[in-house]
Amino acid sequence: MAKPAFKDAPLRREIEDLAKQKDHHTLACWAAECAERVLHIFEAQQPEDRRARNAIAAGRGWIRGEITMVDARKAAFAAHAAAREADNVAASASSRAAGHAAATAHVKGHAVHAATYAVKANFYDCPMEEQKQRILEERTWQYQYLLGGNTDHGQRTR
Repeated sequence: MAKPAFKDAPLRREIEDLAKQKDHHTLACWAAECAERVLHIFEAQQPEDRRARNAIAAGRGWIRGEITMVDARKAAFAAHAAAREADNVAASASSRAAGHAAATAHVKGHAVHAATYAVKANFYDCPMEEQKQRILEERTWQYQYLLGGNTDHGQRTR
């Protein structure tokens, strides 16, 4: 069966514009939160595979100054490998969200990709009649998070 076509919410553009105004660490925190919200989708399909979880942890470790950008990138690559190996499109999107969350340590632009893959994971993980609402709910949460500047999830220590 072919997967349904993903159509994002118009709020995506506003999120991308707002993200351009945010600093690297705020975006890394946001990306980790976006990925964490859908991690259960990957773990339900791949309960023994820790690569997505480890990528989110690596992104947060980088934020706190506990690991290097290079180590965060390695975790990102591992999560993307897990995404390619997943048989379920929602699980794959969830792992890609985690990979992009970790990759945000390298380039802050990865944060918007983490957010988009989190939306896709939600989209593919629900019945067709709920897809539009799930996209809107997730994008609204993402936008509100960025508006609020919520960065209390593992700030880098100075």
